[in-house]
Formats: sequence, structure tokens, C-alpha cells
Amino acid sequence: MKNYLNFETEVKNLENELEKLKDPYNQEGLSEVDTKNISKVQNEIDEKLKNIYSSLDPWQTALVARHEDRPKAKFFIDHLFEDFVPLSGDRFYGEDKSVIAGFGKFNNKSVLVIGQEKGDDLESRIERNFGMMRPEGYRKSIRLMRLADKFGIPIISFIDTPGAYPGVGAEERGQAEAIAKSIECCMELSVPTISVIIGEGGSGGAIALASSNKVLMFQNAIYSVISPEGCATILWRDPKKTLEASKAMKLSSKDLLNLNIIDEIISEPIGGAHRDKDLILDNTRSSIKKNLDFFSTMNKNEIINHRKNKFLSIGRAKGFAIQKDPEKLSMEKSLVYKIKKNQNIIYILSSVILFTVIIILLL
Repeated sequence: MKNYLNFETEVKNLENELEKLKDPYNQEGLSEVDTKNISKVQNEIDEKLKNIYSSLDPWQTALVARHEDRPKAKFFIDHLFEDFVPLSGDRFYGEDKSVIAGFGKFNNKSVLVIGQEKGDDLESRIERNFGMMRPEGYRKSIRLMRLADKFGIPIISFIDTPGAYPGVGAEERGQAEAIAKSIECCMELSVPTISVIIGEGGSGGAIALASSNKVLMFQNAIYSVISPEGCATILWRDPKKTLEASKAMKLSSKDLLNLNIIDEIISEPIGGAHRDKDLILDNTRSSIKKNLDFFSTMNKNEIINHRKNKFLSIGRAKGFAIQKDPEKLSMEKSLVYKIKKNQNIIYILSSVILFTVIIILLL
């Protein structure tokens, strides 16, 4: 059974009509399949989807990113990688089933694959904790990333989580420290790292694995520091103001590409990734291959510097600050900034000049 979002009512009605046309046995008596009418309705569906998805607002984009039928990390791992061997445990506490991690082959080359998995039905979602990783999940990822780094194996991560698990047990076992250590590990790696945001990229739970050389993002995915509901509750004290929050947060792929927070948008089929999984697989495969090839001629130091400069350059292209050396955290201040900083001196000089002019006029 297909699942529809609240703004897809017209599409739902047309697809129900299409199903009836394709199965004449559900009608009174037997009749021939009306291929002409079927083609007409299918064209209407395609046109309707195109119109809807070409003008999604940020909140609608968030709903698409959370769609129940959207392909999850396990789907991509199963279909993009060969000889995948999952590895378990963090060697400190236990196994976290919200993250799938292991070694496999992509285009006959060894890679480490890490995927945040939400699950496909209620039972698997509960087992996977709805994609919300616990400390042991991050520590398992750290263990495997260091192992991949030791043997010079590239790392590919699939990001899809509403955020890190906020439970008491997770906090007791050091959730914040585990996330911080994961980010630190990602930044220190000397192998190429590619992160693909396939659905939700929520808060520190996402960036713990998305601190990569290349951050790719599905067209209808979201990537933000907090959920729209959480933002609306904090700023407006009204969780219903999700549209206003979504617009202010700049969480869509288009906005994030303009801000240089992500590096590339992976196109989705019309109507979302769940409507044509073969096409989204092909697009993802091509994008990963292209970005892995980008690092094929780089040495370890160049890979580390590429990642460092990428994150140091975020947010420095606008405002009063001028960045000349991307490798330095400090920035040269513009003339406007310097004038603003020394406005007390300007007031004193202005007063002296004004006083001098008055004295001259009186004389």
C-alpha cells in the first residue's frame, strides 16, 4: 500500500483511478483495458507530480525527507556495494543496531560503509531505534574509521537520522563525548571521506559522521541543527509554526549548496526518491564514483588539508570579515569593521574638529 503526504491528495486520487483502469475485473462485468485512458491518466499524474515537487516549501521538503517509503541506508548498502561484511560492537559496551557498518567493494575497490538505518516497518524501526544512534554506535564508527584509515580505505557514510538518541542511558554512557570524538576522528582521517545525506540530517547525530571531504545531499533531503518542530517550539513556543521555522533554518539542499555547507545535490526522481528507486540508485552510484575519483591523485596530506579548508571556509564569504588564508582561523578585518571597532576615537576627533571650527568662527 502506497503512503501519501497531505499535499499529494490529487495524486492519490489519480493513482487510484489508474489502478481501476488497469484492472477491469474490479468493475461490473468484463471489459477490455482502456490503454488510451490509462496513458492519459498517467500523463496527468506525471504533470501533477512535476508541478507539486517543483515548488515544495521547506516544510513540505522535510515531510518528503521523512517519507515512510523513502529508500533507507540498508537499501543503498545492499544494492551499491559487493561483498559487504557487517561488523558489530564498540569494544566498550555493546552493539548499536541503528547504524550498519562494515567493509565492502565499490567498483572493485575496498571501502568502509557506514549507514544510519531507520528501519522499514514498526518492528524494524523499534529495533533500529528510528535511526537515533547511541554512544556505542558512534564508538563503533570511530573504531572502524580508524581501521579503514590504517589500511588506506575510503569511507562512505549514509546519513539519515532525526538526531542522536536523547535517552538517559545514552547520556549516562557519554553521548556528547562520543559525538565529539566522532567529529574529531572524521577530521583527522587521511583517507577520502564522502557523506551522503539521504533523508534527515539531524543535529550532532548527523554531523558526527558527516564531517567529510565531500558532503552530498539528496534533492529532497534536509540537514539542520534541530528539527523544525523543535525550532518552532523554542523560538515561537508554538510547534505548529513549522513552516516559518523551516524557512528560517535554511535546511533544504538548495539553500545549503548556496551557503557552501554541502558540495553537491543528487537529483531525485519526480515525486521523490521512493517513486523510482532504480533511478536514485544510478544517480547515487555516479555521484559517489565521481567524488572518489576526485581524490584518486591526492596524497594523505592533501586529503587532510582539503577537508580542513572546506570546513574553515564555511561562513567566511559574507559579512564584514575578509578571509585571505583559508588555513588560518583568524581573519583580516575590513575597513568598515575597523571603523566600527574604533568609533570612540572617531567621536573624539569629530568633537575636536567641531570645537576648533566654533573657536575660529567666534574669532
